[in-house]
Amino acid sequence: MGQKTQPFGLRLGITEAHRSRWYAPKALYGELLIEDEKIRRFLDKRLNRQPNRPSAAVSDVHIERTREELVVIIKTARPGVVIGPKGAEVDRMTEELQLMTGRKVKIQILEVKNPDLDAKLVAEAVAEQLSKRSSFRRVIKSRAEGTLNAGAKGVKIQISGRLGGAEMSRSLDVRLGSLPLSTLQANIDYGLAEAHCSYGVIGCQVWIYKGLYGANQEDEQQSRAAGARARARGRR
Repeated sequence: MGQKTQPFGLRLGITEAHRSRWYAPKALYGELLIEDEKIRRFLDKRLNRQPNRPSAAVSDVHIERTREELVVIIKTARPGVVIGPKGAEVDRMTEELQLMTGRKVKIQILEVKNPDLDAKLVAEAVAEQLSKRSSFRRVIKSRAEGTLNAGAKGVKIQISGRLGGAEMSRSLDVRLGSLPLSTLQANIDYGLAEAHCSYGVIGCQVWIYKGLYGANQEDEQQSRAAGARARARGRR
């Protein structure tokens, strides 16, 4: 059985809710879908990719639409960077989104309490270190151990590309704990990021198993499963 199914898409409508929540007639559906993608790309570039300012660590953007307004929900580990001094940054982004969409926009901010348990933020952290030419084996192993120590029940980090500047691309992954990808009741967070290096782009994928949906949060704080020992796959 293949294991290449996107974890969020597999659980969508069963245990996961849509990241864009609105209804539109058939004639407007495509236009609003493209608008959602433009909003997400704009916020990602504005908050995470500015060279002269710190990253806001935005992990996800949810969009809700009503007849009157457009609500943008930003999940971030650094809400202070998103809000700005006296809320100036939020007001500026609201004005720009209103000009972009032509609708009344409202921005809400949700704080990510533990960035080590967010797959997107872990993937971005690995990609940032790889772009600084850190040792890729050390980076993925240390990040995986940090995620497991933060309370995850299992984690897998996989990087693919010209690792270390090699001529031929390859893949390398580290797994810790359990990772039941085919269990729909398993709460598995998935994140993807790209590291832009001088010798090419390296892709980084992260899977984090947080436990079953509805299970006690205390279970996530238990010690790592027996035999949860890191193993790296790929050519040496």
